[in-house]
Amino acid sequence: MIARSKKYRKSFEKLSSDDPVSLQEALEKLSSFEKVNFDETIEISCALGVDPKQSAQAVRGIVNLPHGSGKKVRVIVFTDNPDEAKAAGADHAGLEELIAKVKDGWMDFDVALSTTDAMKSVRSIARVLGPRGLMPTPKAGTVTDNIADAVKAVKAGRVEFKMDKTGALSVVVGKRSFSLEQLAGNAEAAIAAVASSRPDGLKGKFVKSVYISSTMSPSVKINASTLNLN
Repeated sequence: MIARSKKYRKSFEKLSSDDPVSLQEALEKLSSFEKVNFDETIEISCALGVDPKQSAQAVRGIVNLPHGSGKKVRVIVFTDNPDEAKAAGADHAGLEELIAKVKDGWMDFDVALSTTDAMKSVRSIARVLGPRGLMPTPKAGTVTDNIADAVKAVKAGRVEFKMDKTGALSVVVGKRSFSLEQLAGNAEAAIAAVASSRPDGLKGKFVKSVYISSTMSPSVKINASTLNLN
């Protein structure tokens, strides 16, 4: 913890102010921060101008990162045709046996996909998957009958984002080891996806503030007015 706080303080000292900067400048600042002994995840965080208590203003979506997320994603598929899913790259696939396995506490996966028909059975474990943000839903693109394409998309860098109870959301845009060009491309794709998730009928500013940070670094404020978010 002492080593971490020293690195954090050194990085924080490089923040001359909290004045918002362009995305490119923010990435350059981020790259100048002290490094730690693992490949940190880079995230964009947004504070939204929505009412989180209103279901009509709930915000969630997906983005296909052009340069991938840098993370090895473990995918399971609830389906009556497990061979197709496994051929596409799924780590585990099946239906009743897989549901029973999850119900017994097995959670060694990052994304759960389901066919439309399989959802009738998958709903029995909604209380297990839902609180962990793993329940397949059509809106998140995780309920589909094109399982092969869905598995490949997730493995290639499709990332889901969802607003929390405070009206904020975060989107993974890569790893610290990525080049500035790769991070910029991913960040631009993520920002466009967030912009497209604006609730219908919302009045006023959709995104109040935008920051970018790595796992162990201070956050750098991005000038939201330059991002075409509202």
